[in-house]
Amino acid sequence: MTVEPVVRVAHDRAVTTLTLDSPANRNALSAALVGELADGLTRCGKDRDVRAVVLAHTGNTFCAGADLRDPPHPDALVALLRQIVELHKPVVARVTGHVRAGGLGLLGACDLAIASKEATFAFTEVRIGVAPAVISLPLLPRTDPRALARYYLTGERFDAAEAVRTGLLTATGDDVDITLQPVLDGLRRASPQGLAETKRLLTARVLEAFDRDADALTALSAELFSSAQAREGMTAFLERRDPAWVV
Repeated sequence: MTVEPVVRVAHDRAVTTLTLDSPANRNALSAALVGELADGLTRCGKDRDVRAVVLAHTGNTFCAGADLRDPPHPDALVALLRQIVELHKPVVARVTGHVRAGGLGLLGACDLAIASKEATFAFTEVRIGVAPAVISLPLLPRTDPRALARYYLTGERFDAAEAVRTGLLTATGDDVDITLQPVLDGLRRASPQGLAETKRLLTARVLEAFDRDADALTALSAELFSSAQAREGMTAFLERRDPAWVV
């Protein structure tokens, strides 16, 4: 039986687009999706014809977070986030839908993130009994700490304009491709060496966080996901009911 890919690949004028294409689970971070995305990034890193990478999606959800039925190992998610940060070519997120939980880690790892005004965002981990542990590695060094505290702790939904204000997004517009076009034009005019060394400057603090905290946050994530509260939270989510602690 042929297994359909969950990451599609296209190439245009030195820019490769990796499109998350798993609509059945709203592009959730399954083991398969994380593996295919990592493979695609590896190929882009080795291809001299690739100047930059765009991370896009099908459907109305960029990424719904961890796939609760088939979650990736925390080590695999850490490796994927670090791979995006370390890739010597810029990675740009193109978002036209919802982003939740672990999907926000992908945005945080990307060098640039452009979204339509219809996009919405939420750190929903606290509502299922866990914490945004691993995804904090790229997010904490790059986003406004007060805003992050609010949205981490409450799980509230916020819009694209607020995501720009907090540093989660680079820009938003009515038409994401019109907003994205000058960014891609600029990347196409830049030299590969110039891009690689400039990205190295921009990501130094993020990689320091990976070096310092990755092991501890991976262990925390595994501990929380195996806890009784997380089991209740995930069961309630799948059953579409409130967890027991809601008052």
